[in-house]
Amino acid sequence: MSDSDKHYQILKNFEKKPHLTQREMADELGLSVGKTNYLIRAVIDKGWLKFKNFRKSDNKIGFMYVITPKGIANKTILTLSFLKRKSNEYKNLKEEIKSLKKQLNQ
Repeated sequence: MSDSDKHYQILKNFEKKPHLTQREMADELGLSVGKTNYLIRAVIDKGWLKFKNFRKSDNKIGFMYVITPKGIANKTILTLSFLKRKSNEYKNLKEEIKSLKKQLNQ
């Protein structure tokens, strides 16, 4: 999975579940917490995501990730790119399966 695919997954996951911790995000992505932290920082540095503290406390429930308008626009671009790549993979797999079936029937 490319970094752009991972950025897409991060934005998609935080859009649905803004209260996810980095550890929970790492579990969802199947990555280490360190790699997930690196990817989240990259998305924040691009201005696509903000980290907010809604309560002045050490309680991590008071923290939340918020997708910025720039992040929403870029998520759309990443979604289209992801969809195009996956559609091509699907097409190639379909052709390969057809070819393998043909070989078995000979």
